[in-house]
Amino acid sequence: MLPVTPSPGFGVYVHWPFCLSKCPYCDFNSHAADTIDQDRWRRALLAELEHFAARKPEAEVTSIFFGGGTPSLMAPATIAALIDRIHQLWHCDPLIEITLEANPSTVEAQRFRDFRAAGINRLSLGVQALNDADLRFLGRRHDAGEALAALDVAAKTFDRFSFDLIYARPGQTMAAWRAELTQALALTGGHLSAYQLTIEEGTAFYPIHARGEFQLPDEDLAADLFALTRCMAAEAGLPAYEISNHARPGQESRHNLTYWRGGDYVGIGPGAHGRLNHRATRQHRAPDVWLRRVETHGHACQGEEALDARTRAEELVMMGLRLNEGIHADHFRDQCGLDLWQVIDVQAHAHLEQDGLLRRTAHGIAATEAGLLVLNSLTGALLRA
Repeated sequence: MLPVTPSPGFGVYVHWPFCLSKCPYCDFNSHAADTIDQDRWRRALLAELEHFAARKPEAEVTSIFFGGGTPSLMAPATIAALIDRIHQLWHCDPLIEITLEANPSTVEAQRFRDFRAAGINRLSLGVQALNDADLRFLGRRHDAGEALAALDVAAKTFDRFSFDLIYARPGQTMAAWRAELTQALALTGGHLSAYQLTIEEGTAFYPIHARGEFQLPDEDLAADLFALTRCMAAEAGLPAYEISNHARPGQESRHNLTYWRGGDYVGIGPGAHGRLNHRATRQHRAPDVWLRRVETHGHACQGEEALDARTRAEELVMMGLRLNEGIHADHFRDQCGLDLWQVIDVQAHAHLEQDGLLRRTAHGIAATEAGLLVLNSLTGALLRA
């Protein structure tokens, strides 16, 4: 079970920006590449790790997350070298969680054992759909058969694994999603992420959607799909602990909880963000520029910003309301030095609670199921003051 008083932990995020192809819905910092100089990139990532370790040497690392991009395109030797260096630079929790994002293609599934040998103890698979038509629409390189085979290999290779699904796809009905989610829940280890398809500016989908070449489910259907997801996952023993994430008790993502609870984390690699000692760090996005700058300066920080108490407080409200546990008032004060009830608009809170969008907890406040559907406007109202 999650602790009553949440501990954010301290994480290390490693961004690998390369993919074999760019998915049309993806707005992450990812770039298609045919060849990669693994040795050169390994040296640069190790150098940037050392730069940030010098700034917070006393921390205990509770999680490492290899994200992207497609970090399963990294050589296992690169992954092993980074994990080893993290253990050299910091003290690490004996129960450290080390996650790698991977795709369920046959080629990648064949490398799962190599990733485990390199030190990975949790796999996160980008399945996204369990039927071939929607996988083609989403631009995925695998088919449903490969996804099922990869999940089987993951279950046999890792004690902990998770996979992602995207719902509210064009033409998706409640009945179709119920059937697909039933199949997915039977395949889960201890964790499932389910994200609503959104169209972001800068993605390949954005102009196509703007031209009306496909439509997403309307708001009412999307809300029904969201509610169905949470209900079915809870009945299967994976209650939602965050707006899009479901887990068996004890199987929650420790790394993502560090973000949502406002903890510090190092971010290395192109475009990676970090939070260190009340400062926000940001690395250069372009892979070639990032690589040259690290080789020249030992890091590629493009920007760094001091976070005042109010900014920290607003981040804690926005992130904390995503969690089922909500915002813990004592933890909030410890993290930003301000009282929760001095930061939020108390009058707005009273109205939102009366409207059934917020609920009191034993330790603070949390969004209700209805509140999660309007989370952006809810947080905006609370932070108007």
